[in-house]
Amino acid sequence: MLAIDIIVIILALTFGSFFNVVAIRLLKKESISYPPSHCPNCKHRLGALDLIPLFSYILLGGRCRYCRVKISYLYPVGEGLTAVTIFIVYKTIGLTPELLPAFILSITLVLAVLTDIREKLILDVITLPSIVLLLIIRMFIGGQPFLFYLLGGAVGFGLLLLIAIVSKGGMGGGDIKLYAAIGLALGPIQTIMSLVLASLFGAVIGIVFISTGLVKRKEPIAFGPFILIGTLVAYLYGNQIWEWYLGFIM
Repeated sequence: MLAIDIIVIILALTFGSFFNVVAIRLLKKESISYPPSHCPNCKHRLGALDLIPLFSYILLGGRCRYCRVKISYLYPVGEGLTAVTIFIVYKTIGLTPELLPAFILSITLVLAVLTDIREKLILDVITLPSIVLLLIIRMFIGGQPFLFYLLGGAVGFGLLLLIAIVSKGGMGGGDIKLYAAIGLALGPIQTIMSLVLASLFGAVIGIVFISTGLVKRKEPIAFGPFILIGTLVAYLYGNQIWEWYLGFIM
């Protein structure tokens, strides 16, 4: 099992490196396959030693090997986030059919976070294919009837749309479509739990950031990271949380 765990971590880190490229190029509306990876400052093509996830950043001191300009910390963050997300999902769900929709959702969430923290955008090119894939997958894989997951998608989309209308733009279209995908993966109950948890995490972290001066009051904060945390907690541990809550109030 340890060998499999190591392989999963290595693969996840590699995917994370690729997802960084995907996020940046989608935001710039560039091809994700060409040109090859290069320094955004000096345009020098990166070699194999420059592309080892996490380790290259550490070994190079966070600077380009060729022009010595600082490399954005978002690169190792993206690699680490992908590795942690995929590893937790794999260890919690195990080698079961449910791992397929879980991985689709995880990849969607990670890509959404990587674009959101850069430009405060969650792109349709990320969310719409995920909605289609999860619709198809949930016809064949899931512990509940297909209509249960379809209702989850409708609840996720409807709740975020309602929040966007009431808040007059407090939620973007990308968040709305992302929650449609989340709903298809989780179903209605855990989708609502995901939103509650994401809002709670966002509020707590927002207060900490404001009180410490990391962000200014009324300065927008990317909601994507909190959606990822809230969704994973609800997806992987929602049943235990719900049982604890019922036991607490009864």
